[in-house]
Amino acid sequence: MALNLLQGESSVHMGFLLPTLHQLQDKLKRLESTCKVCQPLLKALQGGILKRFGEVMKEPELIAAAILLPKFRTAWTTDQSILTTGLTYIKEQLEISVENDTLCYSSPSDEEDFFASMNTGHSETGELERYLSCSSAGGMDLLHSFPQVKNLSLKVNTAIPASAACERLFSHAGLLLTAKRSRLHRKSLESQLLLKFNSKIM
Repeated sequence: MALNLLQGESSVHMGFLLPTLHQLQDKLKRLESTCKVCQPLLKALQGGILKRFGEVMKEPELIAAAILLPKFRTAWTTDQSILTTGLTYIKEQLEISVENDTLCYSSPSDEEDFFASMNTGHSETGELERYLSCSSAGGMDLLHSFPQVKNLSLKVNTAIPASAACERLFSHAGLLLTAKRSRLHRKSLESQLLLKFNSKIM
């Protein structure tokens, strides 16, 4: 079931990963008390999840991605340290986006614009608090009411396809990746590829 969720076509947000893993771990823990025969299998599954996803489950960006999906927000885990990590990351990113916006759109001659940055940080934090406390459990449409949160949600929940990096490499590599050059050492191939990328500079 967890694989079906993660490999599905409708739930393609990065924020689905951690809630799915946490639910899977909870279900395996509940099975420990009822399933005496399958204890080694349960232990192996739990160990495999921790081995593969242990470090990933601590990534602030992934935690933030889950929090910024209206379906989950902060309900997907009871571990306050995880939620604090994600919320801290979100607040930092919101502050950075506010600073970038004020740098782009402020006019230095205007006294009001000069002091406007004092209030914007508080309003973005207020927007996050309103988003988290919003009672409606709507879908992604709920984010339209919170523009800064929506922008950050789109940023952290949009994944680059795994093949994109390879496609870029092969499209730029051209004649370097041919059958005649299949025995090139990794360093030599890397050097030739970098020279080809930078040929316009030279």
